[in-house]
Amino acid sequence: MRQFIRGGGGDGAASIGYNRTKLIIGRSAMKQRPFCIAAAVTILLPLGVMSAGAETLAVFTKSAGNPIARATRAGAEQVAKANGITVFHYIPTSADNPRQQTALVDEALVAKRDAFVFTPVDVKALVAAVQKINAAGIPLVNVADKLTGGESVSFIGTDDYAIALDTARFLLKAMGSKGNLIILEGPDTIPSAAGRLRGFKDALKDAPNVKVTLSKNALYARPAAADLLKAMLKASPNAQVDGILAANDAMALGAVDAFKEAKKPVPLITGINAGKEAVDMIKAGDMLASGDYNGLIDGCLGAEIAIRALRKQESPKEIMAKTQVVDKSNLAQYEIPVERRPCPTLASMTAK
Repeated sequence: MRQFIRGGGGDGAASIGYNRTKLIIGRSAMKQRPFCIAAAVTILLPLGVMSAGAETLAVFTKSAGNPIARATRAGAEQVAKANGITVFHYIPTSADNPRQQTALVDEALVAKRDAFVFTPVDVKALVAAVQKINAAGIPLVNVADKLTGGESVSFIGTDDYAIALDTARFLLKAMGSKGNLIILEGPDTIPSAAGRLRGFKDALKDAPNVKVTLSKNALYARPAAADLLKAMLKASPNAQVDGILAANDAMALGAVDAFKEAKKPVPLITGINAGKEAVDMIKAGDMLASGDYNGLIDGCLGAEIAIRALRKQESPKEIMAKTQVVDKSNLAQYEIPVERRPCPTLASMTAK
């Protein structure tokens, strides 16, 4: 089984790579945690030797624990393995940290990686780092959040507005287009959060009898969403809540936690991601549904297009993934762990 180890702390950056053969820890991490790094090397003993001419792929994700990031890494691994490419994963030790990701870009450039699959932690702050990659003549595929500058071979994303619109309409229909609704927003600095909030608001235009009693940024985080709703339920224990629209699964799970802890009936709740824990809750009846946005497509197509760039093959400049709302009627395929799902291909995604 492949695994990765995180190194460093604070603003120390760690570049982390694995391919059954090798563990790479960033230089600043080595300075800060030599004992942990030694232990990590002991655990991940080499099983082979990477050939000197092997092509390498640097995969940049926002955090270690985020399920979207994990799915992106899994997709990239699957495609790279099938093409004989060695993958190195670069992950900030502090989630969504621009300074760390910038330092990781420098690490990858020094290591002379052949291509990049890049999820920026900040679409503006990472432009300068991407321009360094461009200056080095290394192909980069931008996935998930679209950079505001720099050059990329292709952009692969999901229409956040559309999936939010569909998910909201699904919830509003289940509510009978009436009742009290809470919206859990993502940070307005993240492009996906803005698109999803716009989708929620447009869906509500067709449901005039639904009253939004609270709409607040819960940071895309389970603890923040849980704390927000716990405080609301404590302040207004008799508040009527008929539905909760959460802009990602983590906040939806936090909403479930809050209502269960308060021993209140769990309202109809939807999230976005269709991650394993959300799928389990949908199956158990604790959540109504979740919009499919799991990151696997980003990793699969990102790696495929990066490899095509190395082979001097053309690819579409932009691909927007099609998604669906996942509920009890169609969740079977989502019960399969993301690491075991087959990768979609460029051909299948662009077929008319």
